[in-house]
Amino acid sequence: MLYYLIDFLEKTYQPSGFQVIQFITVRAGLSAVTALIISLFVGRRTISWLAAMQIGEQVREGTAAGFVDHSHKRGTPTMGGVIILSAILFSTLMWGDVNDVYVWVVMLATAWMGVFGFADDYIKMIKRDKSGLPARIKIIGQVTIGVLVGSMLYFHPQFVSNNTLTTIPFVKNVALDYNIFRHVGLNADLGWLVYIPVCVFIITAVSNAVNLTDGLDGLAAGVTAIVAIGLVVLCYVPGNVVLAEFLNEMPLPGTGELTIFAAAMAAACVGFLWYNGNPAQVFMGDTGSLALGAAIGTLVLMIKKELLLPLLCAVFFMESLSVIIQTSYFKYSRRKTGKGKRVFRMAPIHHHFEVLGIPEQKIVIRFWIITAITVILTLLTLRIR
Repeated sequence: MLYYLIDFLEKTYQPSGFQVIQFITVRAGLSAVTALIISLFVGRRTISWLAAMQIGEQVREGTAAGFVDHSHKRGTPTMGGVIILSAILFSTLMWGDVNDVYVWVVMLATAWMGVFGFADDYIKMIKRDKSGLPARIKIIGQVTIGVLVGSMLYFHPQFVSNNTLTTIPFVKNVALDYNIFRHVGLNADLGWLVYIPVCVFIITAVSNAVNLTDGLDGLAAGVTAIVAIGLVVLCYVPGNVVLAEFLNEMPLPGTGELTIFAAAMAAACVGFLWYNGNPAQVFMGDTGSLALGAAIGTLVLMIKKELLLPLLCAVFFMESLSVIIQTSYFKYSRRKTGKGKRVFRMAPIHHHFEVLGIPEQKIVIRFWIITAITVILTLLTLRIR
């Protein structure tokens, strides 16, 4: 909104210096600063309100069942994801091009899953129902937004030219085409039968992965902040025709505006860490984790980088994989031997390391370092192909 106001002032009164707002890099910086300020100042008031409403975390007691004792976190305000969401969405509206379809798609996905996450936290904290929102309702929400995003990216005129194409890591001038029907002689437009399910899978998987990672103070917020910094670059490159040509990337006019969103997401998570770092004063809850996962999934789909997800989001991938392995092996061993066995002491994997006696702060910092390394490696793929 401010982008259009300043543009109007520049064209009408021609004040000196206002023309810099035209540059995406400047607006991305302003978006990041705005999100950081909002998360810091809104955060303090939100935490006070949540504490006054006694909206606190409910945790299990003791370690007799083999899990880690987090009883000291009982009563810590949760639903802090509203801090992150308000910072991201407000900053994007202020500095982004609100007429750009890219901006609205990613904001819709983020807000959509934020609503479902908020409903889950509300049921748990306000209604005191530990089961929260039924799992099937969450899945319905994820599938629905996946279908909406996939349909938009496939059928909207702005995306028709390359709607089923995506880049392949480490390979130049070759794109993966999801429309497998072209290779079997079918001329009908059936690519959506593959592409939309892919979008549903990615958004659902990443949303759940971030949710699983949100188990230690500062873990999900810190990892997401680092991933978002990488996404700032990944969104900017294909939207800049000159830079995309130089790096031999698929040009995607309009994705540059996603840089404003990604910068806001990174800064909002950093600001949230001010209160979420160990010992946490607030938890993001499902309100934040489900929404951030949907945002990341939607961003990589729009910039055609979904095949880089296992590297870009290596920690999220590892957390999800640990749960899948643990659950699958437990069921398999119980069916074969009558007694379920576990691969890890506890899943997700960050709890496995806790059970091994590694301090929570050290686990979080090490996961941040791993994420920083994998994000750098992801950015190197822009050149090493």
